[in-house]
Amino acid sequence: MTLYKKTFENFEKGFIGFSTMAVIGQSCLGAAAAMFILSNGTSALQMLQLSIVVLICMLVNTSILAQMSHKLVFNLIITSVISSAFLIFLNNFVL
Repeated sequence: MTLYKKTFENFEKGFIGFSTMAVIGQSCLGAAAAMFILSNGTSALQMLQLSIVVLICMLVNTSILAQMSHKLVFNLIITSVISSAFLIFLNNFVL
């Protein structure tokens, strides 16, 4: 059994609790990404990055509140965490 499958099964069993923690966690991570993006200025590139972070975080929150399928919510949470972490790394160490 893969890590993804095991994690999804645990997520599905405790969907309400994990969704609540996901909203808080990914919103904080998205806010940190926004902070790192804006620390490099307000050029068009930074505004594009900021728009991407805000859009992805809003999609996760909306999918949870709309009670979409558990698999879609789980995949959006993973996408949000990866994209926020990547943009934090990019703006902190590369740009």
